[in-house]
Amino acid sequence: MAIFLQTMSAKLGIATGQNLPQLCGRVFSRKINWFFWVAAELAAMATDLAEFLGATLGFYLLFHIPMAFAGALTAVITFLIVYLSKYGQRVIEVIITGFVAIICIAYTLEIFLAKPDWASAGLHTLVPTIPGGEAVLIAVGMLGATVMPHVIYLHSQLVQHRNKDSTEAEKKRHLKMERLDITIAMNIAFIVNAAMVIVSAAVFYKNGVAVDSIEQAHQSLTPLLGAASSGAFGIALIASGLSSSAVGTMAGQTIMQGFVGLKINDNVTRLITMIPGMIIILCGVNPMNALVLSQVTLSFILPVPIISMMLLTKRKDLMGSLVNKPVTNVIGWTIAGVIIAANVILLYLTFTGKV
Repeated sequence: MAIFLQTMSAKLGIATGQNLPQLCGRVFSRKINWFFWVAAELAAMATDLAEFLGATLGFYLLFHIPMAFAGALTAVITFLIVYLSKYGQRVIEVIITGFVAIICIAYTLEIFLAKPDWASAGLHTLVPTIPGGEAVLIAVGMLGATVMPHVIYLHSQLVQHRNKDSTEAEKKRHLKMERLDITIAMNIAFIVNAAMVIVSAAVFYKNGVAVDSIEQAHQSLTPLLGAASSGAFGIALIASGLSSSAVGTMAGQTIMQGFVGLKINDNVTRLITMIPGMIIILCGVNPMNALVLSQVTLSFILPVPIISMMLLTKRKDLMGSLVNKPVTNVIGWTIAGVIIAANVILLYLTFTGKV
């Protein structure tokens, strides 16, 4: 799903020379674009909330400093990343790659220490089960966390600095390379995300440990797997949160400029998006609950960029030879339908008290 949607976004950017928000601003009415913008900003804020809390929790758990100080440290490092973005997209890509490498190393260690039942993991990867309402909530949250609306907007912008293609053949060659890049990146992301789930099942579920908070998860790892495991967990939280902060900043500018034509200083944007996270920290709200709900919010917003992208990529006057084939349209609308159905099911379970 993520590979398909990211490829569609890249194709849109390559074919038109514009990003998804810019094209929405050009094609759709002002009222619709204001709706798209509000939805996109909500998605960006939900993402920023998760990444800020994740990095803050990592610093808090690793260095045993108060959450407020950990939040301030996260803010300082995030502003540093924003500052480095002035040296170009390549610098940010290197930073993100470094953080992703750290996450991969951390969860490779976690998997090694957890010693999961690989036969069971393989079976449930192919035949997943959703035992109850809370599992639906987690599943919808995972959907929002892995696909992420703001990245769909952003990818159509990221291809622009390489988009020097003037002929249809060059555009197709560019798309082929982007498809390969996306496939590799998304498969790495899948492996990391799968490792997180497998480690949780192998360590907590297998040992009958009910985890109600990130702190409890971190504390439980030490007696079960040793200090190296809990340390790797904290490092992965920091790397994940900080890497996402770079992506979130770039996505925020793409969304703002494309939909409503406004350009706000990156530091101001970042400061505004940090406020919800700091409020949660200062009010003592359970960060894990906030993290889950923020990702569920992303799932509910996800159909908005998908639908707008599908409406645009089926138009030959915009896409030229890269216009969607009929099977592509079927896949795209099916994905949108599945996500909407999952969200509706979650709403039903919520209102009937089963979540």
